[in-house]
Amino acid sequence: MFKKNNKVKVLLEMRPAFEGFAGIPQEVRLLFRGLRKIDSVEVEGMLQTSRRRLARGTINKENFFSRRLSSARRFARYSNVIISLIEKPQRNLLDSLTEYFSQRAELLALQLSLLVGFGSIKLSSFKSQSFEDFTWRTLFSKTLPASDFKLVATANHKICSISWHTLHMVGLGTLTWRLSSKAKYPKIDTSGFDIFIGQTPYPGRVTGRTQLIIRYHDAIPIFMPHTISDKSIHQATHFYALLDNVDQRAWFACVSEATRQDLIRVFPAAESRSVTIHNMVSHHYFNEDSSPALVAGIIRARLYGNDQDGKYDNDKNLIGLEPNFLTLREQENFYTKHLSSKPLKYLLIVSTIEPRKNHIRLLAAWEIIKADIDRDLKLVIVGTLGWDYKQIFSGFKSWIDRGEIFMLNAVPAPDLRVLYRHAAATVCPSVGEGFDFSGVESMACGGLTVASDIAVHVEIYDDAAEYFDPYSTLSLVTALKKVLYDETSQVREVQLREKGKEVSARYLPEKILPQWKQFLGRVVGVKSLENFQEQTHSTSNF
Repeated sequence: MFKKNNKVKVLLEMRPAFEGFAGIPQEVRLLFRGLRKIDSVEVEGMLQTSRRRLARGTINKENFFSRRLSSARRFARYSNVIISLIEKPQRNLLDSLTEYFSQRAELLALQLSLLVGFGSIKLSSFKSQSFEDFTWRTLFSKTLPASDFKLVATANHKICSISWHTLHMVGLGTLTWRLSSKAKYPKIDTSGFDIFIGQTPYPGRVTGRTQLIIRYHDAIPIFMPHTISDKSIHQATHFYALLDNVDQRAWFACVSEATRQDLIRVFPAAESRSVTIHNMVSHHYFNEDSSPALVAGIIRARLYGNDQDGKYDNDKNLIGLEPNFLTLREQENFYTKHLSSKPLKYLLIVSTIEPRKNHIRLLAAWEIIKADIDRDLKLVIVGTLGWDYKQIFSGFKSWIDRGEIFMLNAVPAPDLRVLYRHAAATVCPSVGEGFDFSGVESMACGGLTVASDIAVHVEIYDDAAEYFDPYSTLSLVTALKKVLYDETSQVREVQLREKGKEVSARYLPEKILPQWKQFLGRVVGVKSLENFQEQTHSTSNF
């Protein structure tokens, strides 16, 4: 099973890395980077999109029936893969109809293969040499510093042309024709890999001796389905894929012990095959001696709406993410007045704008503080518009028009580092999380963290945050007063900042990677990754 170099071969699902800046996309980039730094691991990414079909790359092994490609033809193949990722697949009605029927045919073909019980989805190859600019910009640049370019941009990848959504639909479709309470998912040909790491419940099975690891982020679609997007389909795809992963004896690397306990609550059988390995926090976040004068310029440059798509909601309706200005001069005078006329004091929240993140609670507490104690306190919101946000946004709108709330989007790590460092406090008010990067990132940058007292926050932030009841506005007001305005607030602030240094250091790559190394060794059935030559792998170890 093992190659001559005795390295563990890992295939890591990269799908989330095509998406946003924070959360799971960020963790995927950091994990790929981390695995590349482990000498005893050889990692490749699996390129797959949520909904779009990808062009095929080159075949992994040539045979009698395959045509040997010239260098020019290979480059053309890889170039077509890139185009299939970025070009809109439907340009007119005929294209749309063709795409629809091809997707239906693909679904039926995959379901037929499950019915007859043979066949697997073949992966093709994408060699990154000569295409490093694409892999860097598309997969890694939103999280990693330029110094990581050679480490990650040169890595090769496998391509799963069939979309993640299609795999889910195939699996859910089997619930009908199999008359079963369990879905069955297509096999992915993972031969040649010791381990496949899927992000969130994965709608596919592995082949051969490959071991499946699920990087499990949270059980929110099960326990809080009222807070998720596309509620019915999201909950179903999560649950049935997770059920199949458990039945296939997958291993689970949970991002927090709170998440692991949620998993075990639903599936007790997963207890012996699950571990907690916390997320890595990017080395991009550290306590930098930056000037607070930089904050105003960052806010001005990163306003949600500065990009072309930013002024539209999910239904492509124009919304008022900034005041309506008649002239450019009026606009500049407005921001000069509200951002540059005095030292900026602000609360910061970094999260997608959706119900679970509890922006409305923060807004209510901020309004009380602003009215009763500190009229100059502003609110800076960093994050994309998610789902079910219209009520949340309606609360922001009048304050946006008055220059008191600023909504930002696509903020790169160097700018976010400055915002964390100079915020009066970073508030993490969520009612449910799997990990929650923002509080730890704030601590790493020397900032002050105020967080809801949910189990995962208490676990991750430990005693380096001031806690409050996420269902009580008064509790949040009290917490903010304690760290910002009471007689003893300066003492408490110093305590939290000092504790923050200690706690945030727990999640640095150099602390987390040894845990991954040990876990991967356990999964492949040896005590450590250093003694492969002395050990013979056997599936009986499981």
